[in-house]
Amino acid sequence: MINIVFWFFVILTIVAALMVVLSKNLVYAAIALLVTLLGVAAMYVFLWADFMAGTQVMIYIGGILILLLFGIMLTHKITSVRISHTNVQRGFGALIVIAIFAGLAWMVNITPWLQIHSQEPQQTVHDIGILLMTDYLLPFEVASVLLLGALIGAAVLARKES
Repeated sequence: MINIVFWFFVILTIVAALMVVLSKNLVYAAIALLVTLLGVAAMYVFLWADFMAGTQVMIYIGGILILLLFGIMLTHKITSVRISHTNVQRGFGALIVIAIFAGLAWMVNITPWLQIHSQEPQQTVHDIGILLMTDYLLPFEVASVLLLGALIGAAVLARKES
């Protein structure tokens, strides 16, 4: 049963990612991006990376994608915008994608994979929390100050009188 669920999420993620790329409507592309990011979070769950799955949902879906959707929906006259720019090199790009996919499939098939039974890690979030508050405290705080500065700068630019 777990294999069926896994392949469901794989196919769902690939189809949604294709919809993001091929959609002519920005709102539909953003909603397909939501499904794609949820599929990636499901892949993290299958890899026993619960912290990464939660981070994927909170940051990318809860923050960045919602901001993107608000930006699309609050922009004037964006609902009638259709992405009509056609790329003249679509065939060449498709050939490159097929060649890269074939090369990756060939490498996966010839690689002698080590197959061992592993156990699920017990406390991934606990270990990450300990590392963030001990060994990586300075980079963590520098990143938070940098993000705070970017937030203040964005607020100042948004309040600027026109």
